[in-house]
Amino acid sequence: MTKYINPKFVRLSQSLSILFLFLFFIQITRIWTSKREEAVHEHHQGQDFCHHDSHTCSHHDDHGDTQFTVKKLLSYSIILFPLLTGFFLPAKTLDASIAEKKGGLAILGNQKQEVNSSEISDESDSDLEDQSFEEELAEAGELEHDLSVNEEAEEISNEEFEQLKKDLYSASAIKMDDKVFSLYYEEISKDIDKFIGREIEFQGFIYKEEGLASNQLVISRFLITHCVADASMIGFLSEMEEAPELYDNMWVIVSGVINKAAYNGTELPMIKIKEWKEIEEPLIPYLYPLTIKVL
Repeated sequence: MTKYINPKFVRLSQSLSILFLFLFFIQITRIWTSKREEAVHEHHQGQDFCHHDSHTCSHHDDHGDTQFTVKKLLSYSIILFPLLTGFFLPAKTLDASIAEKKGGLAILGNQKQEVNSSEISDESDSDLEDQSFEEELAEAGELEHDLSVNEEAEEISNEEFEQLKKDLYSASAIKMDDKVFSLYYEEISKDIDKFIGREIEFQGFIYKEEGLASNQLVISRFLITHCVADASMIGFLSEMEEAPELYDNMWVIVSGVINKAAYNGTELPMIKIKEWKEIEEPLIPYLYPLTIKVL
């Protein structure tokens, strides 16, 4: 289920499935009851017809063997199609092909411009800026968590959220696990100069875009707010000598140094990769939004 929706909606979806199953049994009971009443009614009509005109008596009871019409075909198809696709089509993880369709590096550039525009418009009110920023951040957690850990969405307090940002600015080396990935990505993209020369470690899948140099690629992740329909790509343009040997959708964990590059007139963080290692795709490959406790 987490291949399609944010984990925080799993319990809600399970509850609704139980409710729909309950309604299904109620409706089945109503259909059977309705058919029995209809059969009895038609049987009595047939008897009355024979009683009044025994010479022309004929029974035309409908035992459910009526002709299969286009209307019936459409009705059954609406029910069967989602059932068949749900059971027989395998769940597919969003990958480099989807990243390309969504705009690839152009999306990363637009995200940077949106962050900068937001900073200018909200500069006079820092509290409103934090509130708006918090609503769009991905799920955050402890800095020292292992990069392979990807836990379900959880609530954190505003104090915890602010502490995570302080940890980012004070850490000698930035370790981006799944919980802090989006938070740190936003902060680094917002003011790249503050992070140039800092060491960084993270994981993601390879995405190669036409127009990049032979030693360049993007190490990406998908951020999902509600479901895969609203997924957005985030990631770092990266440089490494072995780039030509790597391929789209290959999952890697990398470490390197933060630098800066320009793409279509927009400055983006770029990672000079020093070490990398191929890994298996995580059980839950996506990042999910953070929920901050109001009270």
